[in-house]
Amino acid sequence: MTTPLEEEIRLLIAAEGPMPVGRYMGLCLGHPRHGYYVTRDPLGARGDFTTAPEISQMFGELLGLWAVAAWQQMGAPGLFRLVELGPGRGTLMADALRAARLVPAFGEAARIHLVETSPVLRKAQARALAAHEERAGEQVSWHARIEDVPAGPAIVLANEFFDALPVDQYVWTGAGWHERKVGVGAQGQLTFGLDAAPSRMAPTLAAHLPPPAPGAVLEVMESGPARALAGRIAAEGGIALAIDYGHAGGHGDTLQALKAHRFADPLADPGEADLTAHVDFARLALLGQEAGLKAFGPLEQGDFLARLGLAARADRLMRDAAAAAAIAAAARRLAGTGDGEMGRLFKVLALAHPHFGTPPAFDPSEEFNR
Repeated sequence: MTTPLEEEIRLLIAAEGPMPVGRYMGLCLGHPRHGYYVTRDPLGARGDFTTAPEISQMFGELLGLWAVAAWQQMGAPGLFRLVELGPGRGTLMADALRAARLVPAFGEAARIHLVETSPVLRKAQARALAAHEERAGEQVSWHARIEDVPAGPAIVLANEFFDALPVDQYVWTGAGWHERKVGVGAQGQLTFGLDAAPSRMAPTLAAHLPPPAPGAVLEVMESGPARALAGRIAAEGGIALAIDYGHAGGHGDTLQALKAHRFADPLADPGEADLTAHVDFARLALLGQEAGLKAFGPLEQGDFLARLGLAARADRLMRDAAAAAAIAAAARRLAGTGDGEMGRLFKVLALAHPHFGTPPAFDPSEEFNR
């Protein structure tokens, strides 16, 4: 049985021909009526995946303290924008603001802005941040795009935001890069295929990568949000922190679907599964540098959280002996390097205004340079 979105996709293919992978992914996630993120809360045991803020309060608390240090490094402006891109249920921001109460002036200066398109998740975020609004007497603001956040210096947090941006894919055949598209196969099923003619754009996009082997896949993330973010920081000042699973450049097919915490076929049940791709942090850094920003990292998440004091925070929470085992397990999942742990797979990249200096938890030697 086809989903309502699959029926629309089939009609588009019949009218226009096979569609780029990026367009397919964008429809699956963001279709205004049938898109995955528009119709559900995808997080937690009842959803399809779990993010770091949902694993433990420690993640958001440490990012909150990182944000305080970044604000102080900016000169502690009396008003700034604390922005989160793709804020899930609002858990990260709620935990960050609670930790930041250690420095009351930070909370007084912060104006909270959430960039979110899902009406379902906006409601969850409002519930999570209701206590902040009541205590601070200030409303949280929501926006559909980065460009809609009001002017002013900003500290931007983006945890598992860029992996959900559509990616176009190109396959190296030996005779050139051919764009991968989604069409309808001989048996009537959605299927992947290649354009007959080589892409004219892909060679430029792959110029910073080593020579490909036959069958290599080049993934190119939609660059609009990254360019908008970088342009915003270059013009207004501040810093952005991107945390996601990914790599520092290379070839590979990383498009994947998750449904009920299991991998699924990306072409099955459009709109009913989460589609993501690993973030190319090298390209994200280069987009920032093109706008005049400094890029630092990517660091492995385990190293980044260790520098922020994950072990000390876990030890403090484990004073409650009844919760000690769960807290230790959460710390391992956030920073460990074993199966199912996030410490190595997830990376952290900072994009900073050139006047900012070296970001908290980074070293000057870790400035990105390709």
